[in-house]
Formats: sequence, structure tokens, C-alpha cells
Amino acid sequence: MIDRYGYPEMKAIWSDEHRFETWLKVEVLSAEAWSLLGRVPKADIDALKVPVKVDPKRVAEIERVTNHDVIAFLTAVSEIVGEPAKHLHLGMTSSDMLDTAMAVNMAEAVDIILRSLDTLMDVLYRTAVENKKTLMMGRTHGIHAEPTTLGLKLINWYSELERARERLVSARHEIAVGKVSGPVGTYAGVPPAVEEHICAKLGLKPANVSSQVIQRDRYAALTGSLALLGSSLEKFATTIRTLQRTEISELMEPFGKGQKGSSAMPHKKNPITCERVCGMARLLRSNHLAAMEDIALWDERDISHSSVERVIMPDSTILADYIIRKFTWIMEGLVIRKDRMLKNLESTGGLVFSGTVLLKLIDSGMIRDDAYAIVQKNAMKAWDEGTSFIELCRKDPEISGRLAKEDLEECFSYDRHTAYVDEVFSRFERK
Repeated sequence: MIDRYGYPEMKAIWSDEHRFETWLKVEVLSAEAWSLLGRVPKADIDALKVPVKVDPKRVAEIERVTNHDVIAFLTAVSEIVGEPAKHLHLGMTSSDMLDTAMAVNMAEAVDIILRSLDTLMDVLYRTAVENKKTLMMGRTHGIHAEPTTLGLKLINWYSELERARERLVSARHEIAVGKVSGPVGTYAGVPPAVEEHICAKLGLKPANVSSQVIQRDRYAALTGSLALLGSSLEKFATTIRTLQRTEISELMEPFGKGQKGSSAMPHKKNPITCERVCGMARLLRSNHLAAMEDIALWDERDISHSSVERVIMPDSTILADYIIRKFTWIMEGLVIRKDRMLKNLESTGGLVFSGTVLLKLIDSGMIRDDAYAIVQKNAMKAWDEGTSFIELCRKDPEISGRLAKEDLEECFSYDRHTAYVDEVFSRFERK
């Protein structure tokens, strides 16, 4: 199946059908490697290479008896292939096949996520450039601070996603590792040449050393990068949710034709998709905790990690891809209310320029503490009484006596706050 962005759906990677396809690929490559070493007749390899479709229902049926998924799979394959199936799994333990196949599936999943992320980054970059100098209120502690631009806010998000992408690429490098070294990693029953052949054909690197399993810090590197990515998307979505509040109303996520916001209140437009992104980011973080718990296994291996990974690896990659695409949808249809941004900027009567007045007074030769006290006195009066800050500054002889009229007026210009926006954006110019 193809989604609206043209990429294969993530769920197909983790389907039983694809999982068994990958398992069979590893097993056939193993037999092929043995054939190259002279142990398996080429005719049997040709028979094994005939397209085989393993029925997940038959595997499940056999597993109900064997209580062992790999044996059930191999039995199902032998029922289809016949005698040549005896050459499968030579010298291997279950984890040789399972971990190597899992590396293939995880790499496939990361490739999909990277493509989805690239689409989001394209949309985010374009929106940032379009709003490079769209003035809005900068807030710290939730309180008006100084003016900023929507473009700067969005290019900051873009920069964060650049780092997220680098972490994902690094994690893909860590997990794209195969292991076919036998029951405890000594190659006692299978030479390294078999492992090298399988990994080369699958686009993996052989692990330099392994126990019965590939070490799980590699998996945690992937879930960690996904958890960090989710946390960044949660941060962005939380910002949109905050700015969609009725009292602020500067940004809004898309609200479709026919959409309903509340069963009781017809006027409601709720940021439900942003909230969904935030909720699913929590799942990504909890899955990463489970992945870290899987690192410490007994001796050369136990099976406590297996049941966890069957849940968290599909879930984490599916969740990450899903929320990336949902946030892309949000950014594609983001409602930007520039009029509301300007209204909020001017709502405090110029208080947002208090820092500029402070600097001007310091430049005039006033001691910083004295300048701060004078500016704060007028700012608090403007805040408490709802009066114009610039008018109070004009009337204060301690300010007007030091600053010429044009110098004071200059303090209340937005130009200073956009002067270096182009320079910041030049650091992110793309071809």
C-alpha cells in the first residue's frame, strides 16, 4: 500500500508476510554461502531460490505445537521446498537468523522514517523562509519578553530536526549489523565466511564480535533517537497548542471542512492533532526505557528481550513515522494570524522595548543598576495601570534628560529585532 506521500506504509515492514520473507532470505543466503564453500550442491541452492511464499497461518499452526517460532517457520518452509530445506540453518542458532533479519527490517523502517522526515523538513524550511520577518511576541516563562519572528522560531525547529536526522542516520549505521556466529558467538559450527556472505548480500556489516545475540545497546541507540525525535515534535506541537489558545490565537492547526470540535460546544476548534503528537511522543520515550532494560541479558544471552522487542521495535518505528507525517500535515495547513501577532505585540503599550531603553541609558553613561531601576519603575507603572510605556518614558526627566527624542523613539522600533534575521537564515541556505 502507498500512503499520500508516496512511501510504502510502515506497517508493511512489520507484517508477518514480510518478516518471513526476510527470514527466508537470510536462510537461503546461508545455504548459498555453504554452497560456495563446497558443502551444499548448487542444484539444491537453485531449488531453494525458487520463490516461496510462507503462510503465516501455517507457521502459527505449527508453533502451537512446537512453541518455537523459528522451528515452526523452518518446518513450514520444508513442507513447501522439500528435501533441499535440509541445507537451511546449518550451524546456526535462532538468533543468527532472527537478529540478522531484524537488522534488515529495522534499516528498512529507518529509511522510511528518514524520507518522511525529509518531507517535513522541506515544509518547515519553506514556511520558515516565507515568514522570515513575520514579527511576533517572544515569550519566556510564558510572559512577553522581546519581539522575535515566526521565521526564527521555525528555523530553530528546522535546526533541531537536522540534529534528529543525524542521530537517525547514526542509529541506522549502528543497527545495520548482522550476526551468524553460532550458539555463543564462537563460529564453532559456522565459519565467518558464511556471515560475511549473508551480510554483504543484505547490505549489512558483520558484527566484529557477538555473543548469541547482537548486543542490544544498538537497538537502544535507535529507540533513543526516535524518542528524541518524538520529544522535539512534542515541543513543536506544544508551542502550536499554546499559541492556539483563545487569548493568544496566533497559530492554529488545520481545521477541516465538516470537522467538529466538541459534542457540546459548536464553536470549538481544538488542537487535537498536536495533542495526539504529544501523547504519542510519550509512548516513544517509554519504549526507549524498555529498550535500555533489554541491554543487560544473562551471560551470552537470555530471552527476556525478545518479547519486548516484538512490541517496541514495530511500535516505535510506526509511531515515529506516523507523528512525523501528522506534524507535516499540521505544518502544511498551519493557520498563521499575522494580525493577531501584531495585536499581541502591541498589547502591553511598548513594554517589550524596555530592554532597548535600558541599553540606551547605559550607552548614555548611566550606571546599569541605576538605569535598570528607572526603566523598571516606569515599566511596572505601565503594566499595573495599563498606560503607555513610551509616554511614561517621555515624561520621566531621568530618561528624557539623557536621551534625545529621536534616540528614545528609536528604542521603540522593531528594526533592531529583525536586523540579523537574514544572517541567521544564511546558515541554513539549501540548494
